[in-house]
Amino acid sequence: MIYILQIDTSGNEGRVILAADGIPVATAINTNSRDHAAAINGMTEKVLSAAGISLKDIDAFAVCAGPGSYTGLRIGLATAKGFCYALNKPLLLQNKLTLLAWQIYNRLKNEDNTVYKRIISILTAREKEYFTATYDSNFNTGTEPVHVTENELLQEIIKNDENTYVTGKIDPELLKSNIYPVYYHEDEYIDAGMWAQYVFMSYKRHDFAVLSTSEPFYLKQVFINK
Repeated sequence: MIYILQIDTSGNEGRVILAADGIPVATAINTNSRDHAAAINGMTEKVLSAAGISLKDIDAFAVCAGPGSYTGLRIGLATAKGFCYALNKPLLLQNKLTLLAWQIYNRLKNEDNTVYKRIISILTAREKEYFTATYDSNFNTGTEPVHVTENELLQEIIKNDENTYVTGKIDPELLKSNIYPVYYHEDEYIDAGMWAQYVFMSYKRHDFAVLSTSEPFYLKQVFINK
């Protein structure tokens, strides 16, 4: 049995998920975004207790490493790296844009009447700025996760005549200017089961991050005025 502890503190809701062979067996949730740092150890203890195991039984640690809250991302990754260093365990990092696209990819695989060629995952960065990534119908990466302006995003959506499935969060009105078919599914929530499945596949491929150099997926520069 492969146990992986998954940590997501990228948004308002913090989650710690314990999965066994790619299936969630226990979940702890913190709804106060200001309290992720104080709550994360207690959440970890809760899922371990529910499964009747200890930290030393964990085979790897996974983090939803962004994009998201700057402070939240630091908290989740720092906690996971601490566990990995102390227990000599591997670290797995996932991008939220990839996980959103993965959910849609799996859903569409089972819908024979759906014809599409691209999946675009989108998250709002700030007004008229977005985080986005694209994937083809075989889940090969078209465009790596990136920070773009609204105009750049619209150009990506309309640049060819491929049927496109958009997931994440965007004003639907922006998609109406596209002359080709665009299907939109609003969803910013990472499904625990889909994430656990993706993490388990990554673990079996040994897609491990380098502990000493791992950083959150900020995707945009942080500017500090002096």
